[in-house]
Parts: sequence; structure tokens; C-alpha cells
Amino acid sequence: MDAIANSSLGARRNEDIALDLLKFVSGVAGVGKTTGGSTGFNAPSTPKPEEHVTELLELYGRCLKAIEGKGE
Repeated sequence: MDAIANSSLGARRNEDIALDLLKFVSGVAGVGKTTGGSTGFNAPSTPKPEEHVTELLELYGRCLKAIEGKGE
């Protein structure tokens, strides 16, 4: 049992790496963030939370493909 627990400590799964990449890309690009209006500027429409989730899931899929070397 200890061998199984210790074997996962050294290597990271592709899913974990893709999640870290998703966090980085979404933070830099502002994906999934709501944009508030500012003086003199009104956004045409505010995206729904479901649209944010869909956008993030699609981005995660792209990150996972990039990590696995499959590309698009």
C-alpha cells in the first residue's frame, strides 16, 4: 500500500499539469472573469455563469491536449 502512495509523489499526472496550465492561461487572459462596466463604457451583454463554465471546460480540454502532445 505504501508503494502505491509513494509512487505518485514523484510524477505528476497530465490532468494536474493541464489544470495548472488552465489556471495560468485563464488568469493571464482573463478567461472566466466577469467584466464590470466602467465610466463611459458598457459591455454589450454580461455572459452567463454557464457560459463561463463552458469556456473554462473547453480551455481545459485544449490544455490537456497540449500536454499530451495531441494538438488540435
